[in-house]
Amino acid sequence: MVPVSVVIITKNEAEMIGRSITMLRQLTDDIVVVDNDSTDHTIDISVENGCRVYQKSWDGYGANKNKGIALARYNWILSIDADEIPDADLLTSISRLKLDDCDTVYDIPFKAYYGNKAINFGNWGRDHHIRLFNRTRVKWSEPPVHETLVLPQNMRVQKLSGHLHHYSVKNVQEHEAKIVHYAQLSALKYQQSGKKANMVKLYLAPIFHFVKAYVFLLGFLDGKEGWNIARMAFKNTWLKYYYLDKAEQNPVGKKNLYEVPVMAYELKANAHTE
Repeated sequence: MVPVSVVIITKNEAEMIGRSITMLRQLTDDIVVVDNDSTDHTIDISVENGCRVYQKSWDGYGANKNKGIALARYNWILSIDADEIPDADLLTSISRLKLDDCDTVYDIPFKAYYGNKAINFGNWGRDHHIRLFNRTRVKWSEPPVHETLVLPQNMRVQKLSGHLHHYSVKNVQEHEAKIVHYAQLSALKYQQSGKKANMVKLYLAPIFHFVKAYVFLLGFLDGKEGWNIARMAFKNTWLKYYYLDKAEQNPVGKKNLYEVPVMAYELKANAHTE
C-alpha cells in the first residue's frame, strides 16, 4: 500500500468498475467513489470491494471530482474514471514513487479502446493525462465540461510508465450519444464565456478536425473504428457550434442552452463519462 487515495466519480458503471477496483486495491487502502444516483449495482460493487462511497448531487465533472478529493484520506490523489483500468506496470510505477515533492505531478499514458479493440492512431492513440497529484497544490477546474487540472506555475511534470486502459465507448450508438451530450455542454461553456459561433467554426473547423484525426494522425490505420472516431470528431465540432449559434439566435436559449429545440439524437450518455 502507498499513501495515495483514488477518487472515482460514477453513474451506472457496474459493468466496468469492479475490474478497475480490483486492480486499484493492489495499490491503496483508500478508494473514494462519488456517485451520481446510480440505479444499477455500482454502489453495491464499490462497497463490497472496500470503497468509501458518497452519493452527491451532480454539480459537474470537476466539481464532483473536487468533492471526492476533499473526502480522501491522503493528500496524494490518483483521479480516474470508472471506465479506466490501470495495468500492472502503472501500479508498479506508482508504488516506486517517493511522493515527497508536492510540486511534481505525474502524467499517465492512456490506451484507448473502441469496444474491445485497442486504438493505436488518431487522437485516441496519443492520449495521456496528468492524473496523480497532491491536493494541497492542485485542484480540478469546474466548467460545464472538459475540466482540467489547475496547476500552479513551475510545477514539474514527470511521466510514468504503464497505462490507464480507457474503455471509452462500446459501439457507434453510445459514441454518438456521448458526442451530442458533450457538444451541448461545450456550447453551454462557450456561451457562458462569451464565445461566438461563426462560419469558420461551423464549417471549416469540423473538416479540419476530421482530416487531422483520419489523415495526419493516421486514424485510417485503425480501420472502421478510426473512421468512426474521425467522423465523430467532425460531428462534435459542428454540433457544439450549431447549438451555440442557435442559442445566440434564441432569447430563451441565451438563458438556458438546453431549452433550444435542436436535439438531433436521443441523449443516452452517462452524466459523468468522458
